[in-house]
Amino acid sequence: MNLNNQPTVNELARLFAAQKDTLNDHILWVCEKGDVHIERVVACKEETQFEKDRPHMRAHLKMYRRGQGYVGKKAAADKAFMASVLETLTLTWEKAQTEQSLVKVNSYS
Repeated sequence: MNLNNQPTVNELARLFAAQKDTLNDHILWVCEKGDVHIERVVACKEETQFEKDRPHMRAHLKMYRRGQGYVGKKAAADKAFMASVLETLTLTWEKAQTEQSLVKVNSYS
């Protein structure tokens, strides 16, 4: 999914549905091309190291902690949550294109 191509809630929901909430923490992030990624975070790995390992990262949302229901099929089925995440991503991407530093988001729009 790319934020430059008018993404839909359904596209975002597919990204979330592909993850397993009970297995790992996850971070939703955007690269310099506007591609959206959801990646598992290795146990005990901090966000700062995750950021350092991805030099093309332009923005990321707060970490989704394992077992909280923020990723996976149930999260993907929550259309209001998906719409909120998409709106936040869209606004974050607009900001990330003009900011020099990495944009970190701790709450949804």
